[in-house]
Amino acid sequence: MKKLIDGDRTFTDGIVGQISASNATFANVLVPSAQNANRMSLSASILTMYNSIATDKALRDASDEAQSLYDKYSTESTMRQDYFALIEALAKRQNSSDAEDLDGEDARLLDMTYRDFLAAGLGLPEGEGRERYKNISDRIDELQTQFARNLNEDDSALWLTEEELDGAPRDTLSTWEKGTGENEGKLKLILRSPDARTVTQYLTNATVRQRIWVGRENRNPENVPLFEEAVELRDEGARLLGFPNHAAYKLQERLLDTPEKVESFLKEVRDRLTPKGEQDLKNLTEVKMADAERTNKEDEYLFAWDQSYYERKYQDENYNLDPQKVQEYFPSTIIIREMLAIYSQLFGLEFYEVKDADLDKLSPTGNGSDIIWHPDTQLFAVWDSEAEGDDFVGYLYLDLFPRDGKYGHAANFNIQPGFLDLDNDRKRHFPVTSLICNFPKPTANKPSLMSHDDVTTIFHELGHGIHNLVSRTTYSYFHGTNVFWDFVEAPSQMLENWAWTPVVLKNISQHYSYLSDEYKQTWQNENNGTGVQQPEERMPDQMIDNLILNKNYDIGLINLRQIALGTYDMTVHTPATHQEIVDMPLTVLWNQNMKNVSLMNSMELVVTDESKKWTWGHGQSAFGHLMGGYDAGYYGYMSSLVYAEDMFYTVFKKDPFSSEEGRRYRHTLLQPGGSVAPMKLLTDFLGREPNQDAFFENMGFS
Repeated sequence: MKKLIDGDRTFTDGIVGQISASNATFANVLVPSAQNANRMSLSASILTMYNSIATDKALRDASDEAQSLYDKYSTESTMRQDYFALIEALAKRQNSSDAEDLDGEDARLLDMTYRDFLAAGLGLPEGEGRERYKNISDRIDELQTQFARNLNEDDSALWLTEEELDGAPRDTLSTWEKGTGENEGKLKLILRSPDARTVTQYLTNATVRQRIWVGRENRNPENVPLFEEAVELRDEGARLLGFPNHAAYKLQERLLDTPEKVESFLKEVRDRLTPKGEQDLKNLTEVKMADAERTNKEDEYLFAWDQSYYERKYQDENYNLDPQKVQEYFPSTIIIREMLAIYSQLFGLEFYEVKDADLDKLSPTGNGSDIIWHPDTQLFAVWDSEAEGDDFVGYLYLDLFPRDGKYGHAANFNIQPGFLDLDNDRKRHFPVTSLICNFPKPTANKPSLMSHDDVTTIFHELGHGIHNLVSRTTYSYFHGTNVFWDFVEAPSQMLENWAWTPVVLKNISQHYSYLSDEYKQTWQNENNGTGVQQPEERMPDQMIDNLILNKNYDIGLINLRQIALGTYDMTVHTPATHQEIVDMPLTVLWNQNMKNVSLMNSMELVVTDESKKWTWGHGQSAFGHLMGGYDAGYYGYMSSLVYAEDMFYTVFKKDPFSSEEGRRYRHTLLQPGGSVAPMKLLTDFLGREPNQDAFFENMGFS
């Protein structure tokens, strides 16, 4: 990383040493600078990605250090007055009679680069204020890197007995570490693992469910002061730049471009959802009260740690939906194969797995393991179909299973962007992207089996991957998902709808007992021997119908939680004064906000010490989004659904396999990346401006 930084600094020194504001042009300043940024991007993302994927802690630590160096240099480079003088001269000339004749992407690059410098503090006069802003930016980068490192390295866990784990799937428990010594006879549940989120839906013991839930809400206490310092510094920095708060600063480049617009959107959705959420809470409470086997018979309330357990019981009793039975139809190998086939048909792509001898051939060292960071990782070469020109598109990595030190959720990590090499006859550099996920591992007797939520997640994340693969931009600055933050989720959220489409569910499902004789024997052993009838090979129509009928069950509670997270984000980033954020009790606010907006009861009804009523947990310390780029932007997960559902209902609902519409979507909406304003992309694709009709219809509202 130091070599990259030194090279970039020397390059910029050369530009400012040879060019003055009077003779600066787009061609002699921004074009070579963009080319240099393209080249730097080829290595920078790889060096900083290891902190999320490497098994070697020393390598993760080195990657963290590389990230820190890169962040500090990014701040330094965007505060160079000498280089900014050239960009400012170009920007001002572009608004005069001497404007250069720039095409759309060139003009947008100049405009966005100028805005970036102003946002970095170059609009401030040289002196104490600008230096303070630089120090603030550097410190925020440090805080965010440490926050993420703490999340990835977190090893907090509970040791639980077999009795305490009554009801949990045996397959899940078979992958947990077995205790020794004082933990003999117990199993280790890592609180940051996906299992900690999913196992509670099966545990019959309410006290154990509570321990797990409270444990997860109290992870990473060391992150509490990091978050507090970050939000205070963000507010101070925004005020130095002349903004009333951090949200006003961040929302400049958004579809909802003011705090007032965001707050209005969140309020409208909250008002529509709250009556539904109240009814959902009442329904689930009744299910709990009717449970004759519940272990906490004195409780009169439904608690947060009860929610998934009684959702599952309700689904099983009313829709005959047992999540374990559903999961048996979703082996990850089949889901990946069929999902790639769907995306091939829609977007005109072909996916070829690169393995064994072909992997060795592709590796510069001749050793395929050098370009695969873990044995679980798969690599695919992606090509255009014959109808699309039969050209190479890029590479896709899949890293699907959890391991120590790995990023703990599911995400698309772009490894190298695509761009045109303007120094080499405009040849395209092809993108490399990856999906980093944490789906259930295969066991000795069973394949990896995905829940329906997992299936929806992989359709979503590959949507980001497709965006990065099919984007065609001149500059890496605009490649793929480098779009406005409150638009970036929309293309992927739209593709989640395929996981709720009956014909798709039928096609992508296959009961794992049909994959091999060994798996069939496993299924028979778990279902009382060889005499029992093997399930249908494809998911039964009734199960599919019930799955879809259940889609909007407790949609009020589910989405109110999202609104609660977005509301917390906006509250901490819109204080009326700087002193208000300094004095704001962020932990108390977190717990009160989650109760008041999401409606869900938790420890405030359990703790007997009144002084701890709202300080029993600190969920914000594990809310990585607000320290990973989504600050004053978490609302985008909900607002982008407006665009996602509008696109699906308007264009794809009548025929989700339409190659014609899929390729129009690819070329109109995905291919430009961030080189075209997102509202224009949406309007061009829909033939009109987007509206909220489908968004509310999808939630069950008229």
